[in-house]
Order: sequence, then C-alpha cells, then structure tokens
Amino acid sequence: MSGEGTNGSGSPTQSQASVGAEQQDVTHPMKAFASELSKLQNQVQALQSTKLQEQVLKLRESVKAINERVQAAAEDLRKDPSSGVGMSTTPEVAAKAAAPAVVKREKIDKMSAEVKDDNPYSRLMALQRMGIVKDYEKIREKTVAVVGVGGVGSVACEMLTRCGIGGLLMYDYDTVELANMNRLFFRPEHAGMTKTDAAVKTLREINPDVNFESYHMNITTVDGFDNFVKSITKDGDGKTSRVDLVLSCVDNYEARMVINQACLELEQTWMESGVSEDAVSGHIQLVEPGYTACFECVPPLVVASGIDEKTLKREGVCAASLPTTMGMVAGFLIQNTLKYLLNFGHVSSYLGYNAMKDYFPTMEIQPNPGCSNNLCCKLQVKYADSRKQRVLDKEKAATAQEEDAGPLHEDNEWSISVVDDDAPEEVAESEDAKPAGDLNLAEGIEFSMPKADVIDQKTLEENAVETNEEEDVDDLRAQLEALNAK
Repeated sequence: MSGEGTNGSGSPTQSQASVGAEQQDVTHPMKAFASELSKLQNQVQALQSTKLQEQVLKLRESVKAINERVQAAAEDLRKDPSSGVGMSTTPEVAAKAAAPAVVKREKIDKMSAEVKDDNPYSRLMALQRMGIVKDYEKIREKTVAVVGVGGVGSVACEMLTRCGIGGLLMYDYDTVELANMNRLFFRPEHAGMTKTDAAVKTLREINPDVNFESYHMNITTVDGFDNFVKSITKDGDGKTSRVDLVLSCVDNYEARMVINQACLELEQTWMESGVSEDAVSGHIQLVEPGYTACFECVPPLVVASGIDEKTLKREGVCAASLPTTMGMVAGFLIQNTLKYLLNFGHVSSYLGYNAMKDYFPTMEIQPNPGCSNNLCCKLQVKYADSRKQRVLDKEKAATAQEEDAGPLHEDNEWSISVVDDDAPEEVAESEDAKPAGDLNLAEGIEFSMPKADVIDQKTLEENAVETNEEEDVDDLRAQLEALNAK
C-alpha cells in the first residue's frame, strides 16, 4: 500500500526520517507518549477509506490508554517536580522546582577552629588562636538572661546567638507590630507573634546549639517579679542564680528598678542599657551589687523625684527610634558581655554614646553610701574590703604596665629624644642649649642655615639692610624684596 508513509521505492520518506530522529531524542516518558500519539495520528491519515471506521475504533482505544498513562505521569510530576526537569509544566510547579534548596543548620557537638565553609565557629575560634581569648569554647557554659526584646534587646539576642552562647533566656510582655519594622531583627511575618516566640523561631534557625527559653511576661507586676526571680534561679528556689549575667534592655525605669531589686537579692551582676528618647544617644552600665553603684544609687531625675513616668506619656506621641543608635548600643553591650564572660580586655563600668558629637564618655560610678535601697547599703558594707583591694590591684597593674613599656624612642637613628612633661625645665633647656656642632646627625641630614659661630663679617655685610631715619616703610620693603630676589 502506497501512502504518505513511504515513497514509490519503499524507502522512508522525509516525514518518517524526522519522526525517527524525534524518537531518538526522546529521553523522558512524557515525550515518548507524545511521539507515540503523533505516530497514531499519521497512521489515521494514511488509512484507506474502506477500513477507516474499523481502524478509528482501535485507535480511539489506543489513544484512551495513552491519555491515562499521560495523566498518571502528570500526577507523578506534581508530587515530585524534580523528575520533570526539561518538561513544560505549570508556573507554580516550575517556580517551586527552580527555588534554591533550603539549607538547614545542624547541631554541632564541639566547637572547632578548622577553617571550612560549613563551620560557623571557625572565625570565632580564631580569637583564641590570635591570643585574644584564652578558651573561647567556654562561652557554651555561659547563660545570659535578656530582659526586653525590643530595638536593643532583639539585636543583643541575635549577637549572643551568633557568638554561640550556651543558654539564652528572653523576657518581654509585648507582641511584634508593623511599627517595629524601623528597627533591626524583626520581619513583617512576625507581626502578631509575641516578641519572645518570634525571637526563638528566628534564632533557633541561626544556631540550634543554643538553649533558648521564652518568657512572655510583665516583670513589673507582683506575680511577674516572683516568676522572674524563680526563672533565673536554680530549681526555681529564688535564692541561687543560674545565670551568669542579666542584660537590661527595657525602655522604662519601672522595669529597671525591678531588675535592680532582683539582682540585689540574688547578688547577681547585670548590665543596664538605654537609648534616649531623641534616638541620638545611649549608654551601657555594669552593675555589680556591693562593688558598683546600683540603679538606685544614682537614679535619674524622674525616679528621684518620685514621678510616675506613665503620666509623662502623651496620646499620639512616641519616642524617636533609630536602628543605627540601637544597633550601636547593642554592640557595645554584647562586646562588654563577651569581655566579662570570657575574661579578656577591659570591662567598661560605664560607656556612653552621643551621635551628635561622636562623643564616647566613660566613667567609674562608685556605690552611694546613702543609697535609698537598704539591701544595696548592706552589700556595700559586706564587700568593702574586697572593693578596696580591687582598687589597689588596678593601681598595681597600671604601674606594672608603665614599667614594662620602657622609654619611648630610647635609641633611634634620627637622634630624637622625648622629654617627660613633668621633667624639670632645666633638663629640657639643657637639651635645647646643646651646641649644634655636637649633634650627631644621621647620614643625609644637614642644617639648612649656617651655624652662628661660622658666620663671618663679610656674610653679615652682604645680608645687612641699610637704614636711616629718613627712609620710610616703603623703602625698607623695597630693600627686603631686592634681597629676596638674589
């Protein structure tokens, strides 16, 4: 039978050759099904009219079977998009297949200094290799409580998490709002969640090695205070602290007073932080019960005056907020925290920041013997001797450091000498009065002017300026310009 499939000699036509090439290129079941269906359609066109009806019935059954197989394959593709690479599919499936695989951070049993792309601790452990920290891995043994997970607190929690802190307790009574998006850390999808739960969700993905605890509570209530004290003590006994440091990142004085009282009762060291209402200044402060001033020793004017700060707030008016200032204060706070926990560098007693003038004041705030908190006064008496010994140790260490430094520029090729500001004036004068000819100048250095003892009378006469009472200033200026022109 001669038709569209073959030519007169029985060799394959151009159409058959192209179909054969398509069959060779088919590497996916879906393409194979499409090719088979195309062949059947070509056969239908080649059928003689006398057998057309009979063949059509058979072809319909074949097409039905092929369609069933195609639908089954499409269902498999929907369940497993990766198996359909190279095939046309829905935009949703294609987008899902093209999306990058989510990398999940697994737990790490031991910190390693090995430099690898998948080691999140290599750059932290480098501090140990460089001699900055003696044993960085001890940070995993430390637990920190952060009260207030807002503009400063949330960033502080993230920094501690990335540094590999062992335990992190977070306290806040508020929920995330879209109004918080001008700050760092929180994202729009967190809106409506409690700040502590949103923080745990994000931070656990960053570092699952940290033991997180979320406390959605108001510590300024009676029950809140009791629960706060129980949560930071061993077995909730309210006596022995189980945290190494408490960080205050709250935005009101009432909460600071509560933290101050709890830490005094437990003799727990804590650090206070804050940002001004105009958002252009902030500070951090170390508070060691009995050793440094507590929050009531030198209270802000609002606290000292007994004014209820809630009465100062006005409807529709809020404090300014800059993520830059809050980020810097959080950085100062955690830097001080790391130095305190890992015992390196100088732990600042007080560090301020003024963005308007780029001013960073520091000071030592001593405890107030007349503090209004009786517990603070008792601890001052208890640790009076230890406090004095600390002062002596600091002075001794400073003296030893100066002695080890040695004289500055003791020996140099330029014959430079440094005179102490406190040295007697005759010493400085004797150095200046030393004859120039006695100085040993380095090679290549010479005086630009002749020494006084070698200037002869001829030189003086050549450079002399003749004057008399009749000459005015203009004549003298003319003579001076003539000399300069020589």
